Amino acid sequence: MKKIVYLMAIAIAIISCKKESNNFVTFSGKITNQNSDSIVISNPQLKFSRVIKVNENGAFKDTMNLKDGFYRLFDGQESTTLYLKNGANVNMTIDSKEFDETVTYTGEGSDESNFLAKTSLLQENLLNDKDLFTLPKDKFDTKVNNYTADFNKRIADTKLDSTFVASQKQNITGLTNYLNKTHADKLYLATKLAKGIESPKFVDYENFKGGTTSLDDLKGKYVYVDMWATWCNPCKQEIPFLQKVEKQYHNKDIEFVSISVDSERDYETWKKMVADKNLTGIQLYSKRDKSFAGAYKVNSIPRFILIDPQGNIVDANAPRPSSPRLIELFNSLKI
Repeated sequence: MKKIVYLMAIAIAIISCKKESNNFVTFSGKITNQNSDSIVISNPQLKFSRVIKVNENGAFKDTMNLKDGFYRLFDGQESTTLYLKNGANVNMTIDSKEFDETVTYTGEGSDESNFLAKTSLLQENLLNDKDLFTLPKDKFDTKVNNYTADFNKRIADTKLDSTFVASQKQNITGLTNYLNKTHADKLYLATKLAKGIESPKFVDYENFKGGTTSLDDLKGKYVYVDMWATWCNPCKQEIPFLQKVEKQYHNKDIEFVSISVDSERDYETWKKMVADKNLTGIQLYSKRDKSFAGAYKVNSIPRFILIDPQGNIVDANAPRPSSPRLIELFNSLKI
């Protein structure tokens, strides 16, 4: 009888140990050229944050109870994404001087994090190609298709968590959609909105000072257009620089036109901001009309456009007022 009780106790202990191991992830590793005496593992959406001490040799180890998912690792200066799930025993090695290039994971449950590290490096190389969005359509398609094919092969050749796979497939779809749209927009800018082509027009936009204004009303002068909105912080950050440039070119052969793309519910906010901040230049409100912004493929603001005195495009994506390149452009045109 004692023997049976003893065996049952052993079985319970084994089951308990297995259950405990499934409720925790062990994360360890070594950082060469460490930037800090600790690392942080976090996921704000899951309200999870854990500080792990790193010793003088760069080694660390901790056991955490967490929800399976994506986490960011911060070493004080750099960061990377990893995938952690309970029951895993993951060991990471990395050289902080070559962060993305050297991060490697070993141990049970490390395949997802290795996949992320490889994907991050390949994606960075793809997006850092300065010629990517100016390639002819066939060469662009070949490059993106090769990237996607490699991604799909890696995900098929590795046994990965099903939730992780679903998320990664969603990400690659989002990335390819972004790449294709950006390339199409760049191609449109380079052809349909090239320098010297007649500019798309805005017609009868409400003028803050009264009446309406159209692009044709401004022929005979250069027109520097600022597409903005009251809710757009980067737009508002450009306002002091724009006012400085306007003052510098007062009575010159150029008009400064700010077109608000605020929705109608923010119409009064627009009027109040123009008055309170004493915004100068020609302040216009586009209301429901999106034809001008659509023709210029304005997908984000602020966006600046320069049009010549004949109504032709000088630069469909002109430098911002905060950029020294704007004054260089004006000087080259002898404005």
